[in-house]
Amino acid sequence: MRIYFAHAKKEKNMLIDLKVKDFIAEVASSSPAPGGGSVSALSSSLGAGLISMLANLTVGKDGYESVQDEIKKIADQSKVAADKFLKVIDEDTKAFDKYMQAIRMPKDTDEEKTVRIEAMQVAAKGATNVPLQLARDAFALIEVAKRATVIGNKNAESDGQVAVQMLRSGTLGAIYNVQINLGMIKDQDFVATVEKEIKSLEAKVSKL
Repeated sequence: MRIYFAHAKKEKNMLIDLKVKDFIAEVASSSPAPGGGSVSALSSSLGAGLISMLANLTVGKDGYESVQDEIKKIADQSKVAADKFLKVIDEDTKAFDKYMQAIRMPKDTDEEKTVRIEAMQVAAKGATNVPLQLARDAFALIEVAKRATVIGNKNAESDGQVAVQMLRSGTLGAIYNVQINLGMIKDQDFVATVEKEIKSLEAKVSKL
């Protein structure tokens, strides 16, 4: 999310309800939203969806009897994750809009200025927490994707490999959005805590 711009979609025009070509057109336009945060969420959702597909292609198949219980759990887990990541596409934009609403608050008096600054800080943290949670969740699913690729239907092995890469991109993309949003936050304890976490996540992703 690029929280220094001044536009966001209204809730009634949900991004996830757009056709693929229309969503891409929105990303490609001069509008600041959807931006990197929403795209990272989409990447993560696609990765999770591919894991679910791979798992479902393994359920009930000959030669995979020993992994049926595990692969069924993976199918369910990844489907839930895919739906969760899909919702983040719009959550990221909503968080963006809250920050922009704070920026537009009146600032004619000292009291109004104080209230506005506080509102901006609260919204900035909210805009940071959305991609931060996405980074956590997408990273956690990478190991699931790797496991599914190892034990799942070999005819869909490439799909599992693509899933890993989509989740990797989703994780890193979310981290980049966290990093840029931290520059707007004055709470140094919050910033230090989040920076430590995303640096650790980024290091773990690089090892994969």
